[in-house]
Amino acid sequence: MTTTFPDVTISTDRLVLRAFDAEDVTALAEMMNDEHITAWTSVPHPYTHADAHGWATRHSHAERTEGRGIVFAVAEFLTQRLVGIVHLQNTNWRTRSTEVGYVTAPWARGEGYASESVLAVAQWLFRDQGFERLELRTAADNTASQQVAQKIGCISEGVLRNAWIVRTQNPDGSWTDTRTDLIVWSLVPEDLEDPDGYNGHDGYGYGLGTQVDASGYAVGADWS
Repeated sequence: MTTTFPDVTISTDRLVLRAFDAEDVTALAEMMNDEHITAWTSVPHPYTHADAHGWATRHSHAERTEGRGIVFAVAEFLTQRLVGIVHLQNTNWRTRSTEVGYVTAPWARGEGYASESVLAVAQWLFRDQGFERLELRTAADNTASQQVAQKIGCISEGVLRNAWIVRTQNPDGSWTDTRTDLIVWSLVPEDLEDPDGYNGHDGYGYGLGTQVDASGYAVGADWS
């Protein structure tokens, strides 16, 4: 049984989804210090150049080579500017299921890039990789991320109560951890059979998981 994803590049009309490399470090660090990404995810804050370098050159690639999933850097086709991340994680090779997380750079929101890139990965996952389930989880108040799930045709399956921690910013600029519920969404191959099931939308970020790898990234449900 195959237990790693192939090293692939996925293209859409506007985007290229590819592996990270060292040239992405500066843009990645800038993107990940956005306040919305800090609020909804578990990435380090502040997100340093060293954090970005470790993710772009080592940790993101280990997700694929060690069989946990695969990480795509999402770039504009014409400009090659980094606009986001799509991360498949917590992959179960026996049940052919995995979880997706996503984040969009602040300068790229409102263009439908999150929906376009996640949908492209879902189509590749089901049609080329023979997977049967894609899951994502969104914080209860993260409506932008929930809209992405809805736009690509995900079905809401229920709520995990008190299952995640988000960060809220205080007047002095510091951050406070707050517990929240997670909404569980899923997509299965037959959900993509409707050609009218997608129209573009964009969101702030991933969903959220529970396990954290050595670099501080959540590698549970939605990429945090």
